[in-house]
Amino acid sequence: MSHNASTHAATEAAIGEAVLSARNIAKSFGSVHALKAVNFDVHRGQVTTLFGENGAGKSTLMKVLSGVIQPTSGEIILDGEPVTFSSTTQAQRRGISIIHQELSLAPNLNVRDNIFMGRELGGVKGVDYAEEERQTRLLMEELDEPIDPLTLVEDLRLGQQQIVEIARALSVDSRILIMDEPTSALSASEVEVLFRVIRDLKSRGVSIVYISHHLEEALQITDHAVVLRDGAMTAYAERKDIDLEWIVRNMVGENFDLGTPPSGYRMGEVALSLENVSVADATVPERSVVDRLSLSVRAGEIVCIYGLMGAGRTELLESVAGRVAMSEGRVVLEGEEISRLSIAERIAKGLVLVPEDRQRDGLVQTMSVGENLSLASIGAFTKGLFTSRQREQAVVDDSIDNVHIKTDGGNAAIGSLSGGNQQKVVIGKMLATHPRVVLLDEPSRGIDIGAKAEVFRLLSEGAAQGLAVIFSTSEVGECLSIAHRIVVMSRGRISAEFGADVTKEEIMAASGEAVVA
Repeated sequence: MSHNASTHAATEAAIGEAVLSARNIAKSFGSVHALKAVNFDVHRGQVTTLFGENGAGKSTLMKVLSGVIQPTSGEIILDGEPVTFSSTTQAQRRGISIIHQELSLAPNLNVRDNIFMGRELGGVKGVDYAEEERQTRLLMEELDEPIDPLTLVEDLRLGQQQIVEIARALSVDSRILIMDEPTSALSASEVEVLFRVIRDLKSRGVSIVYISHHLEEALQITDHAVVLRDGAMTAYAERKDIDLEWIVRNMVGENFDLGTPPSGYRMGEVALSLENVSVADATVPERSVVDRLSLSVRAGEIVCIYGLMGAGRTELLESVAGRVAMSEGRVVLEGEEISRLSIAERIAKGLVLVPEDRQRDGLVQTMSVGENLSLASIGAFTKGLFTSRQREQAVVDDSIDNVHIKTDGGNAAIGSLSGGNQQKVVIGKMLATHPRVVLLDEPSRGIDIGAKAEVFRLLSEGAAQGLAVIFSTSEVGECLSIAHRIVVMSRGRISAEFGADVTKEEIMAASGEAVVA
């Protein structure tokens, strides 16, 4: 008996009945072995949390269990009987649904149509849109999200789109629900609602498989945990036997933090200055989502902007980068006002943005890794109608090396990379333009602790070389890593500023977030 199988046998009685099992599952993509003889059990009415770095095989295993892809070898057992799923539809008919890490919504359709797409409710005169709308409203009420069913998905913010994705999975009435990073774009209050829904599902006997890079958050909801590393299962334990140190040790082989503010050099002059910046709410123009905000950052300085969902962090960074219009105020880059410049002109001047939604705004899915990396700096190797492939390749090779992207090369499909490596491509693309100021909106969204540490290391190294860095986050722990200064936003304004010696409680209190004693 293999180590994985014997470990499962030893804990089977303590954990309870396995409703779905993977036995010796292997999956290869060419020469890449994504899964190596993995044994995995889903237990009735319990939450199994799957931990692992980006590229560890978590999403691949879940895609096998939900019928998205078929294993190279191994067996899936459902209710004690071997099964084969050739599609997600087959798996769904047997009660298995998955919420994917990357959203799979149709942005040009409304919320109702997205939830019932492919399984429309029939009525006397065709599709019963009224009943679909009624059920959609009930789902939104259950998730405490007052979204009109007829709202276009493209008009929703990222967190609301994530709620719609969750609602669609809940509408199927599954008995096994796989959640791959379901909270990556949710606010703290939305996470609490989701956890309440999960507990309710458990009470009804629904089994949950939960994947998350938010380790502390996941510990609140899990019953037992599995850790994958390089395609193999490295650990399996009940909740009472695990803590953060156990998770990190089994994920990456060592316990490490996200770094400290870089030091040993003198900061330069002010690189970026924001003066009384205001941004109007797109839906209610008379209201400002950013309200007369002023902020400056020096060359070599790292500033973290912390705030709850809706605080105005994204709108602020996008207005500075030129993606959304300011209603008033000025943006000054190294002494030159750039408020009226286009996005491309701001990039040429040395100001770049790494957006929150890498799939929609940071990457071109039809392009290769190399084409994505070179896209923002195309002017450096293009003259007229001619492109120097040699210079472009040099940019691509340097970026892959400098940012430590795990890929088969520049010709690899961008979709073949893990979430963390895709995020590195977005960052590498912007760093290839040799910026003076870099803005990053939630740079660690949906990436694991190892990839997060690498991203923060890149920012620290850039700051030590004179780069001015502003990054936003909704994770208070990230504020206490590499930032020299922490700016807290609440309702479009700066509510507090702190140095690196601040506590989590002080940051959370300044944001208006309730602090539990």
